[in-house]
Amino acid sequence: MTDIEIRTFTADDADAVLSVILPIQREEFGIYITADEQPDLRVIPDFYQSGKGQFWVAVKDGAIVGTVGLKDIGNNQAALRKMFVSAAVRGREHGVAALLLDRLLAHARDAGLTDIFLGTTDKFVAAHRFYEKNGFSEIAKSALPRSFPLMAVDSKFYRYKVG
Repeated sequence: MTDIEIRTFTADDADAVLSVILPIQREEFGIYITADEQPDLRVIPDFYQSGKGQFWVAVKDGAIVGTVGLKDIGNNQAALRKMFVSAAVRGREHGVAALLLDRLLAHARDAGLTDIFLGTTDKFVAAHRFYEKNGFSEIAKSALPRSFPLMAVDSKFYRYKVG
């Protein structure tokens, strides 16, 4: 396993977070989406780091190589958003996604959350396997709480029961 640090997002990380997320969305998955179409990424402290939410980055050799956000949606529930890992450090041998998810789930337990929901696209097949392997169950869109922040590209939904 490589030397990966998971830490909370700071304002100085804003550009590096975009430089991880946008190429994965556009070049790897062919989802042409701009930073402007993801306004949450411009206001991470306000959007994610409030209530019981948080945003973390994975750092290797001083560079951000992964991200994950937890958006408080009320009623002791949250939405997992923006989980991205750079291709160069993807996979079990690096463990970046697992470290990010472990930090998020520990925070969720400590914060007293009961459920974590997420939406993803059909294109992220490896992500589907990862979530399912880590205790997320697929649910119908109709089973999402009203407060869940839907993205236009979301077509597959998951729920994790905390605790």
